[in-house]
Formats: sequence, structure tokens, C-alpha cells
Amino acid sequence: MPANVFRSGGAASRYQRGTRNPRSSGRRPAALRLGGWLSRNRRLAIALLLCAAAAISVHQLTPAPVHTVTGLAAARDLPAGSALAPADLAHVQVPPDMMAAGFLDQDNELAGKQLAAPLRKGQLLTDAQLLGPGLLAGTPPGSAAVPLRMADPSSIQLVSPGQLVNVVLTAANGFDQQAPSEVLATAVPVLWTSGKGGQSGQWLGTSETDGLIVVAASAEQAARLAGASTQGKLFFVLVGP
Repeated sequence: MPANVFRSGGAASRYQRGTRNPRSSGRRPAALRLGGWLSRNRRLAIALLLCAAAAISVHQLTPAPVHTVTGLAAARDLPAGSALAPADLAHVQVPPDMMAAGFLDQDNELAGKQLAAPLRKGQLLTDAQLLGPGLLAGTPPGSAAVPLRMADPSSIQLVSPGQLVNVVLTAANGFDQQAPSEVLATAVPVLWTSGKGGQSGQWLGTSETDGLIVVAASAEQAARLAGASTQGKLFFVLVGP
């Protein structure tokens, strides 16, 4: 019997020596270690959580970078008829959907070009605002830009680009010759006038711009208007849309 007890006790001793007690090893589970750290550094933990929450909020509220393109805008108010110089233009960054068809972005190609309409400071520049084929942008297919010399140059001051006019021809000389006036074109839009700052421009190709207006006419109207000033005196009548 004592021998059995001795053997049993020896086995128990060997079992106890081969088993590692977590508490006696000096290592605790990660959850316990984290809990202990949080209890000791509660203020620091709260501060870290608040910083993380603020960073997430700022990231969500910050808008994504907007893709932009470079365009040309007026650097100051420019009157119609101005010959463009580099100092008149400024490069601006705008979203692509703000750029109209025919926008211009090469200032070195615009030196000396003449404005057909006034520009406000910051207004984007397109080919429709310059003397040239761009003036016919948006007109019906087959339209033509027809220059006309008015009999009364001072009347040019009454009309601006975009105004609709009737073009009237009178062959009467005011003395013995009497002839009825003839309406050559009705409600044609004015594209350019010499009275709004017009100067000698590349498009018209002449320095004799006094009394000239340019209108957009259909093919039929253009045929009647071409050379009409040699048949008599031309006048215009302002009309509404």
C-alpha cells in the first residue's frame, strides 16, 4: 500500500511539473492585456477615438478634386471692335461642362483678332465673338454673312449685334425720280456694326468700315442684298423677334 501511494504521488508530481499554469507563466491573454491598458490610459484612448472620428468626418466632407480645362477669358471689360492683345486675355481653369463649343485656348493665335461683341471681365472667349466665320454659329444651314453699307452712317449707333432688322432699299433720289421702297430682307440678325467700336479688321479686309453693318441672311436674302447699295440707298428698320 505505501508503495502504491508513493507511485501515485510521483505521477501527480510529474503531471504537475509538466503542466504550465497561465498565471504562473507571467503571460496573460490579449483581451486581458488590452483591458488593462484601457483602464490605465482611458483619457488617451478617448482622445485617439475622437481624433479618428474627426479624421473620418473631414475625409467624407472634403470634395473630390474637380477635373478642369484651360480656357481664355477677358482680363478686363472689352468693347466691340477691340483688336485683341495678350494683355486683354487671361488663362482660367474651369470645369469641362462650362466650356461652350468653339471655345478658344491659344492666346498666341488671337493677337490682332477683332471682337464682334463686347466682353465682360471674366467672360470666356469663343469663336462666335470674333469677326470671322464663327459669327454664323447657330444660324440655319446655308446662311451667309452679308456686309451692307447704310445710307445714313449715324444710324449705325442705334443698332447692336443680335438686333433684328428689315433691310429697305429706296431708289428715289429725292427730286424728280420717285420709286417705292422695297424690303429686301425681313428680320435678319445683325452680326456686327462699325458703330460699336469697329475698326479695320482682317475679316472685312478694308479700312472703309464707316456705315457698315453685317447681317446673317439666307441664301435667297443674300442674293437680293448682294450689290443692293449700287441700286439705291439702303436703310434698316428695327424689328422685334
